[in-house]
Amino acid sequence: MVQTNEFMLVFRFEPNNNYQPTEVELNEMHQAWGAFIGNIAIQEKLVSTHQLSFEGKQIFADKSVVEGIHVSNSQTLGGNMIVKANSIDEATEMAKNCPILAMGGTVEVRAIQPM
Repeated sequence: MVQTNEFMLVFRFEPNNNYQPTEVELNEMHQAWGAFIGNIAIQEKLVSTHQLSFEGKQIFADKSVVEGIHVSNSQTLGGNMIVKANSIDEATEMAKNCPILAMGGTVEVRAIQPM
């Protein structure tokens, strides 16, 4: 039996407050994400997936709190997915089909280590 490991796919993108997608574009995005997630689920390799909202707070070492999400190099986290794979290379191949790439975003693939 092949041992599978868990990997997190981290989705980053550049938010654009000046652009509002049309209803057709939103439908196309939802279909693309549904197909991407569904394909991984059908293979029984999906553990979980989460989309992040734009509402948030940041807490710093001095316990101060700032309203808003972290944006670095014009990018922010959009969500994540945890998948089962035999290797980081297999998880990377899954990530190559992620719709965030067509939106100009990136996917980072990371091995998960138990705490």
